[in-house]
Amino acid sequence: MTRIEPLSGPFEGPVAEDLTRMMPPGMAPIALFRTLAKNPRVLRRFRRGSLLDPGSVSVRDREVMILRTTARTGAEYEWGVHVAFFSGAAGLDARQIRATVFDDPEAWTERDRVVLALADELHRDARPSDATFDALRAHFDEGQVLELLALAGFYRCVAYVVNGAGVPLEDAAPRFPSR
Repeated sequence: MTRIEPLSGPFEGPVAEDLTRMMPPGMAPIALFRTLAKNPRVLRRFRRGSLLDPGSVSVRDREVMILRTTARTGAEYEWGVHVAFFSGAAGLDARQIRATVFDDPEAWTERDRVVLALADELHRDARPSDATFDALRAHFDEGQVLELLALAGFYRCVAYVVNGAGVPLEDAAPRFPSR
């Protein structure tokens, strides 16, 4: 149920500038960004706080964290957008995409399982266990661990927005798989 309707174009001024920068050339802005545009300050801060630029973790590590976080928070909108836009670049196959929603440890590498454990523990406890943190250190340096922590937090915020505002699902984005 949509609680806050996304803005419709035409967009003007700083909102138009932000929406243009947030989307690939020639692509219309997605519903999340048009919803945030109802508060231009929030849209601008969201754009500037994004972690989708080339970071210290791989696209795969980033997307495993984002997909698991959005799955755990029930943010089907954001999960579907990331599957549609980034799962190919992350090298995720259909089994792994499904396993971000329904546990399937055999679908993953050891490194992936550590990222999933971090996402699960942050979702449940807002902190990783000592065992998970030690496992992270075997695969990631401190800067990368910080980026993974920030990704989980940022996408939990996204989940609050899409779930709280009732952002309508994108037509072209996948839905959560059924059992």
